[in-house]
Amino acid sequence: MTEENSAPKVRRFAGTPSQIRGAATFYKVLAYATGVMLLLLCAEMIVKYFWHLELFIGGTLLDGGSNAVGLVNRADIAGGVNVSLAILIIHGWMYVVYLLADFRLWSLMRWPFSRFITIALGGVVPLLSFFMEKKVHGEVETELASHPQAAKRY
Repeated sequence: MTEENSAPKVRRFAGTPSQIRGAATFYKVLAYATGVMLLLLCAEMIVKYFWHLELFIGGTLLDGGSNAVGLVNRADIAGGVNVSLAILIIHGWMYVVYLLADFRLWSLMRWPFSRFITIALGGVVPLLSFFMEKKVHGEVETELASHPQAAKRY
């Protein structure tokens, strides 16, 4: 066996360690924010579909009273801000940014495509984003520490 063949294969990243750590930090922030919004969305959906109530701020109740903040049946209120709908929309857009953070980290680390998909599931399966973030962040740090010469500049 020649010396070239016996040498360990060098891992190559698509960015510098600081770029990768920045992408990991951005992913961490989005993982927690998306996870919290997903939990709020799940709570909102349970209240909406089991008790037919939505969270409104303001508006006028059809029985003549006014609503400051409360869970109300949508058919019983006019006007106001539907916070339940806002949670749904905010989580949707936050998930898009979460996918961008996932893509950036995935591409800098040069992981297989299946890894991108498993990280992406963290934004749609309740509580998974918290566990995935811890695992992914640990793997990034481990890979960077075990391959300090692997990062290259473009």
